[in-house]
Amino acid sequence: MDIAQQEIFGPVLSVIGYRDDEDAVRIANDTSFGLTACVWSRDLERAGRVARRLRTGLVRLNGASDQAAPFGGFKQSGIGREHGRYGLEEFVEWQAIVG
Repeated sequence: MDIAQQEIFGPVLSVIGYRDDEDAVRIANDTSFGLTACVWSRDLERAGRVARRLRTGLVRLNGASDQAAPFGGFKQSGIGREHGRYGLEEFVEWQAIVG
């Protein structure tokens, strides 16, 4: 299904059925991209377990948002981060002097 395989920018919501958490994680990770994911559940511990298995740079639990959280992707969604400590480190040029 194309909508589950492409990185779509815009107000798009796709709903795809799944059998269990394992199947949901397989569907979510079966793409070349990994910018952001959302996990919705009444059971936050379960949602956290699923979120840790997703290969995306950001996972929102029940729509939560934090503008200071590092933002960036995995896979073909790019590397690097914006915001927070990790975003600032993008501007640091590290130098090692040995001797």
